[in-house]
Amino acid sequence: MRTPLLATFSVAIGIPLLLAGVIAGVSPVTAAAARTGSAGPAASFVVSGDLRGVAATSATNAWTVGGYGSVSSAKTLIARWNGTAWTRVPSPTPAGGGELSGVAATSASSAWAVGCTSCFTSSPKTLILHWNGKTWTRVPSPAPADSSLSGVAAISASNAWAVGCTSCSHLDSFKGLILGWNGKAWRRVPSPLPAYGKYGNALAGVAATSARNAWAVGCTDGCPVGGTPVIERWNGTAWKQVAPPTTPYGLYNLAAVAATSTASAWAVGGGGPVTSEGTATAHWNGRRWTLSHGRSGAELAGVAATSATNAWAVGGTASGRTLILRWNGTTWKLN
Repeated sequence: MRTPLLATFSVAIGIPLLLAGVIAGVSPVTAAAARTGSAGPAASFVVSGDLRGVAATSATNAWTVGGYGSVSSAKTLIARWNGTAWTRVPSPTPAGGGELSGVAATSASSAWAVGCTSCFTSSPKTLILHWNGKTWTRVPSPAPADSSLSGVAAISASNAWAVGCTSCSHLDSFKGLILGWNGKAWRRVPSPLPAYGKYGNALAGVAATSARNAWAVGCTDGCPVGGTPVIERWNGTAWKQVAPPTTPYGLYNLAAVAATSTASAWAVGGGGPVTSEGTATAHWNGRRWTLSHGRSGAELAGVAATSATNAWAVGGTASGRTLILRWNGTTWKLN
């Protein structure tokens, strides 16, 4: 199955990595992007399709989302973990077809899933679904036509964020998109990104710890292939650009972000020298972002953190193998 524009930030990783996020205790506001590969069998259910997002609120409540079907008839895919098994849950698919890229949950009775409808046409539209404890239903989105959502974060029933792009079908002029939920409706929120960089810009991941602290990451000037990373922060009033860490090793992009407090956050992606592109991990210490390039021939697509000394990053290698890294408070180790 072909994936929408923002999904190209992801690399091939398997369902076992989604399970690892649940077992590790992923926070309710963290969703790790994923695309199923050949890492092994799924637990309890098998569907021919893609899984791109995961979120958990406890050891007995987790969600994973994605899509299945052909380009012309794509359908949303949602499954739930009850502590013992994964079970597919019915989810609405708009008339134009649709796929999901991100999910966030705050309790067993409240969750959000985002993506796009008419994803593979010249005018995709944002798709937002909400779980009320019984069913998934579509919620109106204020985004303009030719838009897609790639990530979502939620901290309460009245506070959530979703990010993606507008003008998504135009690779030379697509623009970052931010939507905010106030408990009653989704509204478009101004983004400090320029109208477009040299080759457009887009936001791929979002995370939040409170009503006054949220992060969004992506890239501009050549993304999603390479480009310059973009980092934005919500201070309770407005989104502001934050200077990304620079590197002498070439272009890179950021695909996902996780935060545990105002003084600790992680952003991951990939890039670097053309001859040795590799993983990129950036850390926020409350004052600035610092960057390190890691394994060559690999890229990271998702990250989750529970404390300053415990975080997970997942992705894949150019040869098609899954990659899991764990932060122990001092360094990232292959897991």
